[in-house]
Amino acid sequence: MDATTLRDYATDAIRYWEPKRLGYNLALVAVVGACFLVTLPASRQTLTADTLLFLVALAVLANVAYCAAYVVDVFVQMSGFREQWWAYRWMLFLIGMSFAAILARFWALGMFHPGLH
Repeated sequence: MDATTLRDYATDAIRYWEPKRLGYNLALVAVVGACFLVTLPASRQTLTADTLLFLVALAVLANVAYCAAYVVDVFVQMSGFREQWWAYRWMLFLIGMSFAAILARFWALGMFHPGLH
């Protein structure tokens, strides 16, 4: 019988996901920064205190969305597929980061160059 507890699953998830959060955030900053640079000089005119506060709010929401990985990770760890999951959970990171980068691109282009789409 497996004596692994929810605490063990959560600890494993935190050890795996938290070091990757920095890379996730840097990737999103790179996407938004690239969108800002590509839409210059129009993007410079959109920079206001409200725009910056909105970007901070979106960054917080992106990090809340990042936490969805914990739900999936702990659930699968509690199943009979725990060992197989360890070999493939990097795919969840790449899929989630790609999805977040796509959303960040659309939001950034809409903010920095509203007439682009």
